Amino acid sequence: MSAEHRPGEAHFLEARILVPFLLTALIWGSTWIAIKYQLGNVPPSWSVTWRFTGGALGMFALVLFQRLPLVPDARGLMVAAVMGCSVFSLNFQFVYRSEQYLTSGLVAVLFALLLVPNTVLSRVFLGQRITRGFLLGTAIALAGIALLMLHEYRLALAQNAAMGAKVLVGGAMVLTALLFASVGNVVQASPAARGQPVPTLLAWAMLFGALVDGTIAWLLAGPPRFEWTLPYAGGVAYLAIVGTVVTFPMYNGLLRALGPGRAAYNGVLVPVVAMLISTLFEGYRWSLLAGSGAVLAMIGLVVALRARSPSR
Repeated sequence: MSAEHRPGEAHFLEARILVPFLLTALIWGSTWIAIKYQLGNVPPSWSVTWRFTGGALGMFALVLFQRLPLVPDARGLMVAAVMGCSVFSLNFQFVYRSEQYLTSGLVAVLFALLLVPNTVLSRVFLGQRITRGFLLGTAIALAGIALLMLHEYRLALAQNAAMGAKVLVGGAMVLTALLFASVGNVVQASPAARGQPVPTLLAWAMLFGALVDGTIAWLLAGPPRFEWTLPYAGGVAYLAIVGTVVTFPMYNGLLRALGPGRAAYNGVLVPVVAMLISTLFEGYRWSLLAGSGAVLAMIGLVVALRARSPSR
């Protein structure tokens, strides 16, 4: 494998890394509030199904537009199946349900912990080394995330004890979701995935994910349901096209160039964007604790990503 294709050896300040890193963070920071508006009359499982049905259709259209192979090889189909079940099904099944208990900003904060299992699994399965600078940055970022979580939990307890319990339930759902997401991220960065055209691989992964999502939805919530209102239908379209078709190819490129651990630092910037949006639309209340946590998280991000890239 040539040096430019090894995970973790790309320089973060290169335009091909920095631009998709910032764009995915900004877009995904907005998707958390969009997910919130998907909850209501339509069961969460069906909302997830519609998102990735639309995502699969959009990705197949991109494959045809770019004249890429429509079907990956046997290894590619296996990778796509694992990605579909982990990232585009079970991951989002738990994420959508968690927003019934937590603000979208807090869900985004908790999901920033993805960098931990991503780093561990990429070390175990991909052999990617972890540098001291990366560990230092991660420790600082985790301290910031912990302060943000503490702020939200105290806020919930101040309202009533039942709200505190809801935070714990929602938090457990997010942690379960990010474990599934981490498995899919490591698979996307594996040698088996690297030989596949990204849009083709993602199109099939989203198709598999949508099929699993639809099965789960029918078993848990009955026949398909959809809400033909502008907020709901517009949210589905935004999440499917902008939040999925536009962003996942860019994130896949980050996984391949940076490795799962460093690419997951995208998720440290996401919650700051999400919490700013949550402040406008959900009445999120900042405090010294929350502000300090956000600052620490950003400092950790800078320290970790400025650290020397790990080698094999």
